[in-house]
Order: sequence, then C-alpha cells, then structure tokens
Amino acid sequence: MSTRVVIVGGVAAGMSAAAKARRMDPSLEIVVYERSGYVSYGSCGFPYAIKGEIARVEDVVVRTPEQFAKQGITALVGHEVLAIDPGAGTVRVRDRRSGAEFSDRWDELVLTTGGVASRPPLPGADLPGVFTLRTVEDALAIRGWIDERRPARGAIIGGGYIGLEMAEALAAHGIALTLVERLPQVLPNLDPELANHVQAELTRQGVDVRLDQPVEGLAGDERVREVAAGGQRIPAEIVILAMGVRPGVELARAAGIALGPTGAVAVDDHQRTNLAHVWAAGDVAEAYHRVTGKPAWVPLGTTANKQGRVAGENLAGGDARFAGIVGTAVVKVFDLEAASSGLSEARARAEGYRVQTVSATASSRAHYMPGHQPIHVKLVYETGSRRLLGGQLVGREGVAKRVDTIAAALHQGWTVDELAELDLSYAPPFAPVWDPILVAANLARR
Repeated sequence: MSTRVVIVGGVAAGMSAAAKARRMDPSLEIVVYERSGYVSYGSCGFPYAIKGEIARVEDVVVRTPEQFAKQGITALVGHEVLAIDPGAGTVRVRDRRSGAEFSDRWDELVLTTGGVASRPPLPGADLPGVFTLRTVEDALAIRGWIDERRPARGAIIGGGYIGLEMAEALAAHGIALTLVERLPQVLPNLDPELANHVQAELTRQGVDVRLDQPVEGLAGDERVREVAAGGQRIPAEIVILAMGVRPGVELARAAGIALGPTGAVAVDDHQRTNLAHVWAAGDVAEAYHRVTGKPAWVPLGTTANKQGRVAGENLAGGDARFAGIVGTAVVKVFDLEAASSGLSEARARAEGYRVQTVSATASSRAHYMPGHQPIHVKLVYETGSRRLLGGQLVGREGVAKRVDTIAAALHQGWTVDELAELDLSYAPPFAPVWDPILVAANLARR
C-alpha cells in the first residue's frame, strides 16, 4: 500500500509541502483538505486587489485544484478537518457544502492550519460591513461591499501591517478613514521614533490616526454605522478589524500536539512535532529565531513557504533543515516604505540584552540626482560584543531591499563593524557612495 499523506490546510505551507513531497516521491498518495474555497494563494496581495491595483481578487491565486490534480495531488476545497486521531492515524472531515462527514486515514500528517484573525467579542462586531482579512472570500466580500455600498466613511481598528495596507486600499476608493490603535504608536515592531514617520505619512494622506484608544464597540442597524472608541463615536460604513493574528492551534491542542512558549505548535528544525509522523509548518508553527536563540512566532508567507518545503521533503524521506528566521518584514504605507529585521531596541531590552543604538538619515541616491529621498536608519547592537541585533529603515524609496542587507548580516551573526565593511553597490541613480546602511554602521564604529 502506498504511503498516504494528509495535509490540513492548503495555502502557502500546505501546498509547498505537497509539491515538494510529490517531487521527492512520485508514489505518495497526497490529499490536501482546505476549509476555504481556494488553495495556493498569496494573501499578501489582498490589499492591492481591494485597492484595484490588481484587477481581480482571484488574480492572487497561484494554482488551482485542477492544476494540482495534474501533478497527482488531490486538493479538496470546502473541506474542514474537525478532529485528528493520532493513535488511529485518521482525521475526521466535513464537506462544508453538503454537511457530510467522513474519516480519512494517513501515514504522514502535515498540519498547516495557519493563523486566525483576532476578533474580540466587541458589541456589534458581527454587523454587516465589519470585516477581517485572511481568505480570498474575505477579500471578495470587502471589495464587493465597497463596489455595491459605496461607503463614504470607514474605520480601521489596528495599526499593524494589515491595518496600514488597508488604509491605503480604502483611501483609493475615496473613503474618509479613521485608524484606531490601542497602543501609543502604529507598527509596534518599530521603535517609536521610526513609527512616528509612518504616522506622519498617514496623517499627510488624510487618515485620522487615533492612538491610545481601545475600541469599546460598534453600532448600527442593518449594517455598521459607527465605532465607539476613546469615549467618542466615529462614523463608519465599513470597518476593518486588523487587530492581529493568533496561531490556529485548536486541532493540534485537541490531538495532543505540543504547543511551544509562543502558543504556536512546537517543532524542531525538521518541522517535526512531538508526535511521530506529524509535521507542522507555516503560521500555525513556531520558528527558531537566529538572533535570540529562542522559539518565535512571526507569521509571514516567506517562512510558511520555506517550512512547508522542509516538511514535504522530510516526510518523503529527506533530511532538510529549516535554519530559522530573523523576522524580516516590510510594509508600504501610501508613499512610504517601512522595514525591520531582527530586534527593535524595545524588544532587545525586553529580551535582557544590554544594547546600544545608532540612528542616521542619509540619501537614497547621490545628492545631485533628481528624486533622491531621505532614508532613516536605526541599528541596534549588543554592548560589549557589538553583535548586530536588529535594524529598521523608513523612507520613500530604496528601503525594501536595503533591509535584506540587515537580514543577511543578522543571519551570519555579524557585528556592526563587519556590517560597516560591506562592499555595497554604488551608482548615482541607485545609491550614494556611502549607502545609508554604511553611514549608520560607521557611526557605530566611532
């Protein structure tokens, strides 16, 4: 009998695992159960599809079940796994269209149930016009609401990546926006002085930013009409709940799969869980953080794809290893780019490091080139060892790829002095002789 692989979840990690396992061993039986109506899609593209920059929401779908079928992978959408029985080697599945339930056996199980959008039990959170954004169906519903209802005013609750990207998306439709954040700054992964640049850009673009204001509830009649926050009523005909994500571990917990200190599934560097023949990858799983040396939970598509590939190779008899993350991320906020890798100063101090920091502002191109823009750079490094712990950049151009230099240095455990010695590219249209990263690193050398 062929080895049967069941994968629970069919987005980045799940389909990467399926594709890699199939390439490793053509004899495997591979079945993927996905509770939504789509597999293999790039959810990071949703805000740009809602904005209209991408023509159709469905354009973010990379491959369809029919295309996977030609590869010998059965991808069943609209199928929700209700329970896992590790002892029997079975899963309980419900066809969400018909309601029928059935059992399926597995020899190898891959858990890629992803993350779940936080939806606190706020009064009025279930009103029509209130949305979270995780699936293709979510994105279609938001775009449909905008096209059909033509809301004039909207509110975004949460100032993280999704909240800021959705601010740009909704503003493109002429919606007057209020962004409400319970913390004293947007983008909590940045230190305040960098986050202030992002807030200023939001304000410049006409977004009413309200910080330190927890939301008390939403109200309306047959649809949402207002948000209550900070003792005030904010008119809103569309509301995006961008209040963070948590790992979707309910199935894992019920099956006895161990969770780690972050609350996500604990895995080793081969993506193995504590149960034999059970693997986990993507937003449901932890990852080794190369800076802290501890488990971390940083739900990003890059990590999901890599972990999925490792799990797929290993369940098919390989010996792949996921080497860990440094938490590199970048976000576009209207005309601004904000990026970070490694630890912020606040996070480094919370982890117990003795730290020093340097900040610099330098030009994105040679100063005499038209269109040059300032880039703000902050480096965080350890006192004594001078090991680089993290970096943050904000600017109007040239930020998104420069952060990758920081990421590479963090992966290698470099000091700020080694960073300063890098032979970075120079040409007037692209960078000055002293790249902004080198300017900051040289400040640290002094």
